[in-house]
Amino acid sequence: DTEVTQSPSHLVNGKDQKAKMDCVPIKGHSYVYWYHKKLEEALEFLVYFQKQDIVEDTAMFKQRFSAECPQNSPCSLEINSTEAADSALYFCASSQSTVLRVSSS
Repeated sequence: DTEVTQSPSHLVNGKDQKAKMDCVPIKGHSYVYWYHKKLEEALEFLVYFQKQDIVEDTAMFKQRFSAECPQNSPCSLEINSTEAADSALYFCASSQSTVLRVSSS
């Protein structure tokens, strides 16, 4: 219970399929975050939850993904219809609390 657990460790899908990934956050953590990282691109935020509720997400997330974080079950991220552009590393993270995002301008 001292680390986030993701499964499956890798996933290979064809075009126009659903792809689902699960995440078990650290016990006692209320916040769960999903990110993805494409080859030679920066880590990109997708969505985050406080308990079962989505707090913030992105336009891309809304178009292509769905996610849930039910109580006492793994959280999940699902690509609704896979495309070649979905090839990436997907990361889940959890925390006990969160901070406001500070933008550098």
